[in-house]
Parts: sequence; C-alpha cells; structure tokens
Amino acid sequence: MTLTFRCIADLCAGLTESPVWDDRRGTLFVCDIPGKAIIEIDLAEGVRRQWSFEAEVTALGLCDSGVLVVALARKVIVFDPETETRRDLWTGYDEPQTSRLNDGKVGPDGAFWIGAMDGRADRQPIAKLYRIDAQGQARAMEGGFAVSNGLAWSPDGRILYHSDSRGPWIDRLDFDLSSGEATNRQRVVDLDETKGRPDGGACDADGEYWSAGVSAGVLNRFAADGTLRERIPVPIPAPTMPCFCGPDLKQIAITSHRQVDAAALADAPQSGGVFLAEAPVRGTPVARMKGL
Repeated sequence: MTLTFRCIADLCAGLTESPVWDDRRGTLFVCDIPGKAIIEIDLAEGVRRQWSFEAEVTALGLCDSGVLVVALARKVIVFDPETETRRDLWTGYDEPQTSRLNDGKVGPDGAFWIGAMDGRADRQPIAKLYRIDAQGQARAMEGGFAVSNGLAWSPDGRILYHSDSRGPWIDRLDFDLSSGEATNRQRVVDLDETKGRPDGGACDADGEYWSAGVSAGVLNRFAADGTLRERIPVPIPAPTMPCFCGPDLKQIAITSHRQVDAAALADAPQSGGVFLAEAPVRGTPVARMKGL
C-alpha cells in the first residue's frame, strides 16, 4: 500500500510528537518536545496557534471540558488553550533526573496514561508507565522500560497496546474500562532498526495497530496478534506517531523528527514537520479525560 502524504506544517522542529485530533475544534494538536511548545494545526490552512512552556512538552490529551492534559518533562499539568491558564495536576514523578516523561494518551477509562524514558544515551529499562486521574492521583501500572511508547487502545477499549522503542517490541494488555486495570501483558511482535523501531501508535476502526517505524521511514500496520499487515513508506526518514483525524477520521497525520544524518535531511528537508494523507480505513476516536 502507498499513501500520498503532504506536509501541512513545515515546522523544522527537532522532534514533533503526540498528534491529537480535537473533533470539537476541528484542529490537530501536536507537541514540539525540544521547542517546549504545543502547536494547533488546521488540516487545510496549517498552523493556527502556538503556546510555549517552561519545559519539554512530551504528550497531551483532550479533556471533557475542552482543556488539555499536558505532560511536561517531569510533571503533568492542565492547560486551557482559550484562556492560557495552567495548573499542576501531578508533580510526583520521581524517576532519576536523567529520565523524563514521554508518550501519553487519555484511555477509555477517562484517565491519562503516561510513560517515561531513560534519557541517557545508554538507555536502561528503568522507566514506568503511569495512570493519572482527574484528582492527580497517580499509580505506576507497569515498569522495566527503556523508552515507554506507542500507547493506543482497540475500538472497544478492551486491548491496550504499548511499546518500548529500545526493546524494541510491542506488547498488548487486556484492559478493563471500568477499573482502568491493564493485565495479562503479552509480547506480540519484536522489531529491529530495519523493520522500524516502534515509536508512537494508533488504532484503526478495524482493530489494527499502526506503529511509526521511526528508524525505517515507515508506518507498520499490525493485526491484533502482531501479524504485519502493511508496511507503508512515508516521505520522511523518522516518523514519530500516527493519528487518525478529520471529521470522519478518514485521514492520517504523522509527526516526525530531524535527528537524522545530513544526507537523509537533505533528501527530506521537511523532517520535523507534520504530514497528512487520506487513510484507507477510519480511525478509532480518542477518549477525553473525565472530570476535567
């Protein structure tokens, strides 16, 4: 399969991540991690608004009231894009100073799930995956990751996908929507540099899991059992996360990074931007955080 991607935001950012489609505003939010910013993008017109923060912005999610839940490097905050007010939600992150928060999403249980990563060059499996509720109560749900990544839920919310970009592998867990418990963790696929280390992920309406193969310039589409269905080339060498978007969730956006060699950057000068294509299947709608 081949998809035709076009750049809708040529940001030249070091690392864009965590695209989230806001169906109410009709826009896409993304994080510029090293730029310490959130960027709002109109799919047709490009960048709409941008906000700066005091630390790396690693992930975000939507809330019931329209505000955003935002992971900074070492805490989680609530941010209102309309008033620009912000407040701390969780400040209890206590992993080593060389670590930071990484990939996060709101789950179908209405809580914010956020994983961490070892920020050292020689990454070790010391990071955890946390669940944070609207009261700021956090619980470590899993551990032993070098780079926690790839969070996504199946259309019925009963399967949670999660990856370790330095494993590199993808796991699936049974998910209880009422309690927010994730159990029965199983490895579904092991990957490598050539196949595409797993970065961010998203689920389509057919229950298949799309993984950004950040080391191979591809989107890998997997069945629930880990069978590779499609290996889709993208126009940049380092895609970081897919997101189904648009009014009917029939488009797919990808973020990317510029941390590639000079030759690769010369071939793909819009690396670090956000790209959009028509999708062959509808996406699964993202959840909103309950109580915020």
